[in-house]
Amino acid sequence: MPRIVNRVLLGLVGLVLMVIGGSVLAMGLGSRWPTWWIHDDRHDVLLSSAERTHYRDAGWWWPTVLAVLAAVVLLSLWWLAAVLRRRRLGEVLVDTGDNEGALLRGRAMENAVAGEATRLEGVERAHVTLTGSRTAPEARVQLLLQPHASPAEAVTRLTTEALTNARDSAGLKSLPTEVDLRAVKHRAERVN
Repeated sequence: MPRIVNRVLLGLVGLVLMVIGGSVLAMGLGSRWPTWWIHDDRHDVLLSSAERTHYRDAGWWWPTVLAVLAAVVLLSLWWLAAVLRRRRLGEVLVDTGDNEGALLRGRAMENAVAGEATRLEGVERAHVTLTGSRTAPEARVQLLLQPHASPAEAVTRLTTEALTNARDSAGLKSLPTEVDLRAVKHRAERVN
């Protein structure tokens, strides 16, 4: 699930819960609210006896309530699973040529690529994350560039040096990569 969608949904749920909880708290403290609001005064209950028993005899009421609650629980579990899902690749399968293969820790490969990328000219810092499957990994590289660095040159050298070395050493046919470039914040240079 994209990070932005997750944050927007969490924000909306939190806002709704705060508005409802705040209104209940305000009514309990004696505040007056408009007549169309959920509660009228501090002794008002959330559901009156008439509201609780209004649909008791209707045959569709309880199956509908249970279906809605089941859908809410299933959506909540799906959301939790999407948030907790492991995004980082734990290991990469290296083809050793003997039909057995060897396992390379994903963190080791990430650190190797990040270390080599950091040594490139114009790169202040690099962070690498491997995703995908262990037979077809994908890389996400974040480069923090120094003020004088050329972005095109940094990406070219990253591709031809660090990523090519990682792909070749792991025996991969390809290593699709997404690169995110950012510049170091710095003061403006004075011109004399």
